[in-house]
This record gives sequence, C-alpha cells and structure tokens, in this order.
Amino acid sequence: MQDDPIRIVIAGGGTAGWMTAAALGRFLGKGFSVRLIESDEIGTVGVGEATIPQVRLFNQALGIDEDEFLTATQGSYKLGIEFVGWRAPGHRYMHAFGDIGRDVGLVPFQHYWRRAKGLGFAKPLSHYSLNEIAARAGRMHRGGPITARTIPPLPYAFHFDAGLYAAFLRRFAEDLGVRRTEGRIADVERQGADVRALRLASGERIEADLFIDCTGFRALLVDSEFEDWSHWLPCDRAVAVPSAAGGEFTPYTRATAHAAGWQWRIPLRRRTGNGHVFSSRHMSEDEATAILLANLDAEPAGEPRTLRFATGKKREAWAGNVVSIGLSSGFLEPLESTSIFLIQSAVQRLLKLLPGRTVRAADRAEYNRQTDFEIERIRDFIILHYVLNERHEPFWAEMRAIQVPETLRAKLDLFAASGRITREHEELFTEVGWLQVMIGQGLLPEGYHPLAGTIPEQDLAEYMDTIEKLYAREVAQMPGHAEFIARHTKKIPA
Repeated sequence: MQDDPIRIVIAGGGTAGWMTAAALGRFLGKGFSVRLIESDEIGTVGVGEATIPQVRLFNQALGIDEDEFLTATQGSYKLGIEFVGWRAPGHRYMHAFGDIGRDVGLVPFQHYWRRAKGLGFAKPLSHYSLNEIAARAGRMHRGGPITARTIPPLPYAFHFDAGLYAAFLRRFAEDLGVRRTEGRIADVERQGADVRALRLASGERIEADLFIDCTGFRALLVDSEFEDWSHWLPCDRAVAVPSAAGGEFTPYTRATAHAAGWQWRIPLRRRTGNGHVFSSRHMSEDEATAILLANLDAEPAGEPRTLRFATGKKREAWAGNVVSIGLSSGFLEPLESTSIFLIQSAVQRLLKLLPGRTVRAADRAEYNRQTDFEIERIRDFIILHYVLNERHEPFWAEMRAIQVPETLRAKLDLFAASGRITREHEELFTEVGWLQVMIGQGLLPEGYHPLAGTIPEQDLAEYMDTIEKLYAREVAQMPGHAEFIARHTKKIPA
C-alpha cells in the first residue's frame, strides 16, 4: 500500500549499525520504519576507538550532549596522532588537527616556512601548530580562544570505547522508535542484486524496501565483488589487546612503527587500547603478539585476539537495494582513525540520496561515485605514510619501492617541486594534513611560492616568532587534559 511506511532494515549492530540507526531514527519521518537485526551471539570488531573531528558534527546533528557522551563512553580528547619511527627509528612527528601557522593572503604558510628554513631561522612545523603544542603539553581547551581573538579555536576529536558508543546510540535510536530484533540471519533471499527478505534462525521472514548491510567483514547482504588493495597496503593482520591505564594520559593517539607494521596506543580513562597491525608475509602472529605485549604501558587486561583482513573496497558499496556501511563496504587500516568517519560519511550520503520505494540507478551510481572518490583519497593518504621511509627492514624497503597510485604520485611530485598541495573539494584530509605527513616523512620541497620571497627577511623572522609565542602563551593558559575531563564529565563508577 502506498500509505504504508517505507521499510528500512539494518542487518548488524555494532558501531556501524547503531550509528546508522540513530541517524535514520533522528532524521526520517513517519513515512519510514527502521528496524535493526542483530545477534548477541555475533561479536563486533570493536577496535575503532580513535576518531577525527568530524565525529563531533555527527553527534551535534543528533543533538547529543558532548559531556554526556564522554561520560557514557569513558572518552577522552584527541588533538592529533603522533607517528613514532615511521620515517626512521627514533624519529617522531605529529599529524595534529587544525592549521599550521597562518596563511598570508593567497599564499599558504608552508611557503613562508620553507623560505625561513632556507634562511636558517625556521623551527620545526610543530612550533607553529596550536594543537601540537597543546598535545605535547598534555593540555586541553574547547570554545573560543583564551588570550587573543586572532588565535583559532582548538579542533579536537575523541578516544572512546566503541562498544559503549554503540550501546549509547542504541538507547538513543530506540527512544526515537527504531525497532531492534534479536536474531541470527540464517538465509538471504535474493533476486539478482536485490534482497527480497531475510530469514532468521527462528524462522521469521523479514522483508524491506531498502536493506543496509552492517554485518562487518562477512558482508552477508551486499552482492558486489571486492577490489583488493593489498599490493599497496600489504598489512593483513592485527593483534589487539586492552591494557590497564598506564603511562602518559595523552590527548593524542600514538602510532609506533615496528619491523613489519605498526602499533596503536589509544588512551581512555579506565584503560588503554592497543594493537599491532602487521604483514603476515613478513612476520608471524606469535612474533607480532610478542612485540605488542612487550610494548604495553601496563599489564594486559585480556587475552590478545587476532583480526584478519584485506585492504580494499567493494566495487559497488550500494548494489541493488542494499547499501553496505562500515566494514561490509571495505577496509582501510586504522592508521589515521578513519573507520568511524567512513561510517558517518556513508550515513550522511545515504540520507542525501535516500530512495523512495523504488531504488533508482542514477542515485545508486552517484552514491558509489562519491564513496569511491572518498575512500580512494584516504587510501592514498595512508600509503603516503609508508612509501616515504628510511627504514632498513625488508617490509619497509618493499614499501619504498611500490608503484603508488597516480593520484598520489601527482601530489608528491607537485609538493616536492614547489611546496604546493592541491586538494579537491570532496577529499577528507586537508592541505595541512598532507603537509605534516610529507614533511614528517622527510619530503622537503625544492622551492616555494614566489610571493613568499617578497617579504623582507626581518619581517619574516618576526612573523614566525610571533606565531610561536602567541600559541605558546595560549596553551599555557589551558588546563591539563585529565583536569579538563574531570570538569566536564561525571566520575566513572568503579
């Protein structure tokens, strides 16, 4: 019947399922019914505990109070990601959120910094990043500037327990009328790429107009081939384990390079999330586990578990009447904390291109075009961290020698020649993000914009010095990370 609501069924819970359910419950009206099917028998991956600032937009759009969210998810703040040993053992740099320095007219700051470096008085980029200065000092602030109106706000994201976030969003979604069904999917009834119905182990048959596949790596619903990117990103395993809270309570994530991959460290209030991403061609699981356990800040709070994956994407994230969201649509290792963002972005894209009772090919094609562009550019950014390295292990030597995608090669060549960075509107990572990683990995441009050469040398030196002093003064007025959290969240029960 035309008056019946359009039926949307989400297969799978976890972060992807409940983010999708919460958004659909919040923004769809009475003309839609939203139902989520999940089984308590099936676990979730649950390692996506670090985010980028866009997650704040998602929570704000839902009307979620930030302090309530942080309390419920045992969250902490994140100002960037530190990379240890990626360029070479012992070397470290940070990809901090926010700007570096201040642009002058049409000329980005890096051109002035490059000229000042050639003249011998530029300091490392970190001295001109408000976020990195605050992160290194272990301080946090939100809202307007404290000391001067010319100082930009401090962009931030979060570390949180992904399982608690899913539970938080489940309560939110169910309050909005999303219906949850407990059950294991036993069969998928298909007609070509379309799904007609799901049959549960209980025997119940569930029909819908639109299905959303949030079943993780299993990808039970979406009928689309997998495009493998392991020739660019060969890491295919991760050993994960939580540990008791210990070490520095940093307002940033840490990614530490090892012989055949890297280790993440994500500090929460009650524990620390840890994992070792590695290539099984270059290292055994036992060796990877031993390296992880030897590099924890405190005793492990559980048994290590291994995740197996292949980097790549579905050729069609939306096939037939099935939209795949989360791990069912593809996987990129969590090096730049993009997993939760990709869920958020997919949900936003679906809302913009939401079909009625009929799924139209043009809408589906546009969804897939945008999805492909976004994940391919994120892929390039992750490859960037690997190919510019000076390490001597076989894994890293192989990464230096790979033939990178042409889209990445164009960015590298342009920056190396002139310090210029181009970015298309729909790309996730900013010019400043690319700048920090390329400089951090040792790529210094040969030249700079000619307009950067028109400022007198003394004025340039004063300009650089002023930025550094302004940011240092601002950070000195900020409270400590732990103190700031204590002010704005409730104490976590023991």
